[in-house]
Amino acid sequence: MMNIVDFIGAVGVFQILLAYILNVSGKLEQKSLPYILLNTVGAAMACTASIMMDYLPFIILEAAWTIVSTASLIKYFNASHADSQ
Repeated sequence: MMNIVDFIGAVGVFQILLAYILNVSGKLEQKSLPYILLNTVGAAMACTASIMMDYLPFIILEAAWTIVSTASLIKYFNASHADSQ
Protein backbone atom coordinates (compact mmCIF):
# COMPACT_ATOMS: atom_id res chain seq x y z
CA MET A 1 0.00 0.00 0.00
CA MET A 2 1.22 3.49 -0.87
CA ASN A 3 1.90 5.84 2.05
CA ILE A 4 1.36 9.61 1.95
CA VAL A 5 5.00 10.38 1.11
CA ASP A 6 4.94 7.99 -1.85
CA PHE A 7 1.62 9.43 -3.01
CA ILE A 8 2.82 13.05 -2.88
CA GLY A 9 6.06 12.14 -4.64
CA ALA A 10 4.32 10.04 -7.30
CA VAL A 11 1.78 12.74 -8.11
CA GLY A 12 4.54 15.36 -8.30
CA VAL A 13 6.75 13.28 -10.58
CA PHE A 14 3.72 12.39 -12.73
CA GLN A 15 3.01 16.10 -13.27
CA ILE A 16 6.60 16.81 -14.27
CA LEU A 17 6.63 13.88 -16.69
CA LEU A 18 3.22 14.82 -18.07
CA ALA A 19 4.45 18.34 -18.83
CA TYR A 20 7.52 16.90 -20.56
CA ILE A 21 5.55 14.38 -22.62
CA LEU A 22 2.97 16.97 -23.68
CA ASN A 23 5.75 19.37 -24.64
CA VAL A 24 7.71 16.80 -26.66
CA SER A 25 4.52 15.67 -28.43
CA GLY A 26 3.76 19.29 -29.40
CA LYS A 27 0.62 19.61 -27.25
CA LEU A 28 2.05 22.13 -24.76
CA GLU A 29 4.58 24.87 -25.32
CA GLN A 30 7.26 25.55 -22.72
CA LYS A 31 6.02 29.09 -22.22
CA SER A 32 2.37 28.09 -21.75
CA LEU A 33 0.73 28.46 -18.35
CA PRO A 34 -0.32 24.77 -18.08
CA TYR A 35 3.26 23.63 -18.78
CA ILE A 36 4.72 26.02 -16.21
CA LEU A 37 2.10 25.09 -13.60
CA LEU A 38 2.60 21.35 -14.09
CA ASN A 39 6.33 21.82 -13.56
CA THR A 40 6.00 24.18 -10.60
CA VAL A 41 3.40 22.19 -8.68
CA GLY A 42 4.97 18.85 -9.62
CA ALA A 43 8.44 19.91 -8.52
CA ALA A 44 7.10 21.38 -5.28
CA MET A 45 5.28 18.14 -4.50
CA ALA A 46 8.33 16.02 -5.34
CA CYS A 47 10.47 18.32 -3.19
CA THR A 48 8.00 17.99 -0.32
CA ALA A 49 8.13 14.20 -0.56
CA SER A 50 11.95 14.33 -0.66
CA ILE A 51 11.98 16.48 2.47
CA MET A 52 9.62 14.04 4.19
CA MET A 53 11.98 11.18 3.21
CA ASP A 54 14.99 13.26 4.27
CA TYR A 55 16.78 12.48 1.00
CA LEU A 56 19.10 15.43 0.36
CA PRO A 57 20.07 14.79 -3.30
CA PHE A 58 16.45 14.97 -4.42
CA ILE A 59 15.66 17.84 -2.06
CA ILE A 60 18.33 19.85 -3.88
CA LEU A 61 17.17 18.72 -7.34
CA GLU A 62 13.49 19.36 -6.76
CA ALA A 63 14.06 22.62 -4.87
CA ALA A 64 16.11 23.92 -7.81
CA TRP A 65 13.40 22.75 -10.23
CA THR A 66 10.74 24.49 -8.13
CA ILE A 67 12.73 27.74 -8.00
CA VAL A 68 13.35 27.77 -11.77
CA SER A 69 9.70 26.92 -12.48
CA THR A 70 8.48 29.59 -10.06
CA ALA A 71 10.72 32.13 -11.81
CA SER A 72 9.11 31.10 -15.11
CA LEU A 73 5.68 31.52 -13.55
CA ILE A 74 6.54 35.03 -12.34
CA LYS A 75 7.95 35.89 -15.77
CA TYR A 76 4.77 34.57 -17.41
CA PHE A 77 2.50 36.73 -15.22
CA ASN A 78 4.71 39.79 -15.59
CA ALA A 79 4.58 39.43 -19.39
CA SER A 80 0.80 38.91 -19.29
CA HIS A 81 0.41 41.99 -17.12
CA ALA A 82 2.60 44.07 -19.43
CA ASP A 83 0.64 42.89 -22.49
CA SER A 84 -2.66 43.94 -20.94
CA GLN A 85 -1.58 47.53 -20.36
